[in-house]
Amino acid sequence: MDYIIFAIIAYLLGSIPTALIVGKLGYNIDIREHGSGNLGATNTFRVLGFKAGSIVTVSDILKGTVATLVPLLFDADVYRLIIGLFAVLGHTYPIFAKFKGGKAVATSGGIILGINPLLFVIMVSTFLLSLYLSKYVSLSSIITGFVTVICSILFKDTGLIIVTSLLTIFVIYRHRANIKRIRQKTEPKITWM
Repeated sequence: MDYIIFAIIAYLLGSIPTALIVGKLGYNIDIREHGSGNLGATNTFRVLGFKAGSIVTVSDILKGTVATLVPLLFDADVYRLIIGLFAVLGHTYPIFAKFKGGKAVATSGGIILGINPLLFVIMVSTFLLSLYLSKYVSLSSIITGFVTVICSILFKDTGLIIVTSLLTIFVIYRHRANIKRIRQKTEPKITWM
């Protein structure tokens, strides 16, 4: 029963469409009608700028973190990584935004922050270095996923290995179109770094 309750809470947390909220409240813009139409941080950075993108990034990370920490408040006997996966599902398929959300990168990172802060620091460092070198957000997200899995193996944490592998596969799946555009050399590069 605990798993069901906390999974629902995590899904609902993940479903909060922060990019949509920031766009509408701060800029009177429906982010879904601009750029890629995606309800994620990257599209927010591109359409609304650094401030809005930063707010959405932090908010999306916190959705995953809070989802993994809520069970601790109730001393619940659940595997928090599994609960965190429901936050990712909520972010990607949000009930509050017609099941069309983001690509799961920031919220996945938030899960890791709630479970293993050191691994989160490694993830952020990998992402920023990859972004600096490649200028591709999508490629940096995928590289970060692979590095996270490798680090999970080095940490010898079976549950972490399984969950980070699942998240990495899901992130790759959500970035199929981006991978195709990278191969065709039509994927937009960032210009703000």
